[in-house]
Amino acid sequence: MTAKIFRNAFLIGFTVLLACILLFFFIMYSNYQAQAYDILEVEAEHIAEGMQICGGEEYLAAMQSDERITWIAPDGSVLYDNMADADTMENHLQRPEVQEAFETGSGRSDRYSSTILEKNNYYARLLKDGTVLRVAGKQTSVAAMALMLVQPSLWIVVLVLVLCGLLAMRLAKQIVRPINAINPDNPNATPTYPELQPLISRLQEQNRTIRTQLSELSTRQREFDAITENMREGFLIVDDKCNILSSNRSALRLLGIDGTPKPENLHQAVCSGELLTLVDAALDGTRGDEELSFGGGTWQLYANPVITGSRVTGAILIFMDVTEREQREALRREFSANVSHELKTPLTSITGFAELMKEGMVPKEKMQEFSGDIYRESRRLIDLVDDIIQLSRLDEGTANFAKTPVDLYVLAGGVIESLRPVAQRQNITLSLSGQHAVIQGVEQLLQEMVYNLCDNAIKYNVPGGNVAVSVWQNGPTTTLSVVDTGIGIPYADQSRVFERFYRVDKSHSKEVGGTGLGLSIVKHAAQYHGAKIELKSDPGKGTAIAVNFTAAK
Repeated sequence: MTAKIFRNAFLIGFTVLLACILLFFFIMYSNYQAQAYDILEVEAEHIAEGMQICGGEEYLAAMQSDERITWIAPDGSVLYDNMADADTMENHLQRPEVQEAFETGSGRSDRYSSTILEKNNYYARLLKDGTVLRVAGKQTSVAAMALMLVQPSLWIVVLVLVLCGLLAMRLAKQIVRPINAINPDNPNATPTYPELQPLISRLQEQNRTIRTQLSELSTRQREFDAITENMREGFLIVDDKCNILSSNRSALRLLGIDGTPKPENLHQAVCSGELLTLVDAALDGTRGDEELSFGGGTWQLYANPVITGSRVTGAILIFMDVTEREQREALRREFSANVSHELKTPLTSITGFAELMKEGMVPKEKMQEFSGDIYRESRRLIDLVDDIIQLSRLDEGTANFAKTPVDLYVLAGGVIESLRPVAQRQNITLSLSGQHAVIQGVEQLLQEMVYNLCDNAIKYNVPGGNVAVSVWQNGPTTTLSVVDTGIGIPYADQSRVFERFYRVDKSHSKEVGGTGLGLSIVKHAAQYHGAKIELKSDPGKGTAIAVNFTAAK
């Protein structure tokens, strides 16, 4: 900017100087020429008066003058010339100054000599006798005068140009210094001249806009970081050379490079061959996905190419955690297999008994026994279907039960009385202790919960064992506890006993019967009421299960 200001100021100064020199030369030359004609005119008047007084040719011959004097007759012939022989001179009637003198009384003209460096000025005056007196004087031409003034003019131009250069440089520095001193972050902190105020205002407005945009970008970046860094899913962005451009913590952890310096290139990380193959395919423009197992789980990896114009410039990798989905799928397959097995067992028995009866292979005295077996297997099948339907309704949340006040102590007493005959056949002692405790709940689900807990405590007990049911309140928490002195549950199986169809001792379970869904129904019924289950069991000593109900605030 300084150079531009200096150049413009210098050019302006040079242009003004050149214009002044030309104007000065024109005025000086015009005045010089006007003075030359005035001198010729005055001299012509004096000569004319002398000729009138002293006579014509004699007076002219006696004169001593540096100018050329010519006396011309009315017909244009030359009567006298002080610098040439009049008889040999051509007729002057066609000369411009002579014609003008005959017409108006005086005339002027100028003509250049053989060289353009000299010019002759002519002044003609009409005398009273009808003749014309012409006085001619030599004058320096414009070219000659210009050549005379070249050297001084050059010195003046050089001096003025140096002065213009110095002034232009100083002016440029004075103009630029306040601009360079402006602090873009705080333009008002530096005093400036008024002409810069629009620039200051624009800088302030730009600063406000930049601060607003930076604040918005910072907020969005924090939100983006908060989302990406805390989500379990991973994402990774690479360029067309597999250089890692962006990633979150989950992706780095899955690649095994979390907590270590992040490699610049994906190939430098410890990656599976399937992942690199998927990335390379995406960089070739092909979208793909693959299910991979690493990091202790199952992940669905999606690789999409990033296309700018018609060129692939990178790829985006998304790691979706499908571990839970796979676990659910495994549970579904296991559940289907268990349901198929549990349904097939009673149906096989019923089919076998029915076929024997159809073929007449059952004696009459055994007919009632076989019918009883078919009835028991049918009841077992119906109970299994009812339990499955109940669990499905609880799982899907489609069960719409009305909650009413339920006294757990009274409900537990009723269940114990219904199971007492079963317990007596196995020499099991049932007892109920505690206090009355009313909660808001679904009586049917609560009854099934207590029934299944007590039924299991009886089935997996030892002869002469005890089952103690207790109900008590502790502040907002109501606890139902079922403690038995049975065979207990191995520690390795305690985390799975509430799964559907899971049985610790399958041989013993066949002996005692049941659908294998009792504790699973207990878990879902507790979840429906917002209760928590606690399990404590020692193999060979017994099991204690407590269900804690917390009153809603």
